[in-house]
Amino acid sequence: MSFNKICVIGLGYIGLPTAAVIAARQRQVVGVDIDEDAVNTINRGEIHIVEPDLDMLVHATVKEGYLRATTLAETADAYLIAVPTPLTEENHPDLSFIDEAVRNLAPVLKQGDLVILESTSPVGTTERLAGMLAEQRPDLSFPPVAGSNADVNVAHCPERVMPGQVIHELVHNDRIVGGVSPRCAERARSFYELFVSGKCITTDVRSAEMCKLAENSFRDVNIAFANELSAICEKLGVPVWELISLANLHPRVNILNPGAGVGGHCIAIDPWFVVSQAREEARLIRQARSVNDTRPSKIISKILERVSNQFNNQLNTTVGLLGLSYKANTDDLRHSPALAIANALAHERGVAIIAAEPHLRRRPDVLDGNVEIVSLENACQADIVVVLVPHKQFHSTILELQSRDHVIDVCGLLNTF
Repeated sequence: MSFNKICVIGLGYIGLPTAAVIAARQRQVVGVDIDEDAVNTINRGEIHIVEPDLDMLVHATVKEGYLRATTLAETADAYLIAVPTPLTEENHPDLSFIDEAVRNLAPVLKQGDLVILESTSPVGTTERLAGMLAEQRPDLSFPPVAGSNADVNVAHCPERVMPGQVIHELVHNDRIVGGVSPRCAERARSFYELFVSGKCITTDVRSAEMCKLAENSFRDVNIAFANELSAICEKLGVPVWELISLANLHPRVNILNPGAGVGGHCIAIDPWFVVSQAREEARLIRQARSVNDTRPSKIISKILERVSNQFNNQLNTTVGLLGLSYKANTDDLRHSPALAIANALAHERGVAIIAAEPHLRRRPDVLDGNVEIVSLENACQADIVVVLVPHKQFHSTILELQSRDHVIDVCGLLNTF
């Protein structure tokens, strides 16, 4: 069966670009989101997130009639779920957005449909999703019971894209496609081959789920090593950036750059999914999470120590923060350690916090009211300047900041050559 109409549930940083890329292949795509403002924005041919080239792609596909947005799922041939999977306060996975997506699409399912979960999830979530659909649609058969003879096929294919390069990577990256049955995997593979030029590799559904978790846990462990190495070097009086450049001359060593911590909706979250299901076995993964989660508090202590030692706690010492997003060249504030640092410092006595973030189109609600958003030029005139995110817009300040005494470079911007 061909995929003439696709329904994408969740129009955020993954769902909207995916919907637009598929629509650009002249397939009818309806995007579904609970945010009516986002739906209205998309239907005007505009976007509510920042991602290079996405604005032109959405504008073109909406204008040509291949992409539109709504708040309720519609009958389609394939359903792609790309909703958030956040953590609870106890660092357990919150699957409520997936549950809501299932309730939204279940009434419109028909024989021959394909349902793909792209949301990063704990192992077993896709089978759980199929079971929920079976409960809500007893008139249809699903693969946990019917296997390859199921009326509706269910699969998991985790996204593997980087903000700032999403459009390119959606098309060119290899994809891991896991089916609840072999038939499900093959149908999902044929779906992705509509718009993916990279390899589409099929496997079982649990391996596909675990693959994404393993990838991001690996990255988290490597970042934790860099952040821990930075703390060690500071204690021993060793310049960490020079050390890393020297160590990386070894042909089999590739130490990452330290930073303000780990943010975003993947690396800061996914390792906890592993820990939640295998706590005793995931000791290294759990320790890496601890190292990266405590990194912002160590940076805050360093800033306050500088205020105390160099400015003798003078009233309203101005601290200028460069960057609030979780990584360079994006507006994404999800789980941003830079944002956490700004909000924590905003409640410290004796400091006035100003911040420059060139990617924000408006003041975010998650930013503490005591933090003033200013221009890059004004932020660089603060008593203490803290470089938290190496945005390319900040490169013009490197020479100026290198000549300043009171600069704390968390991310290595001043060592950019």
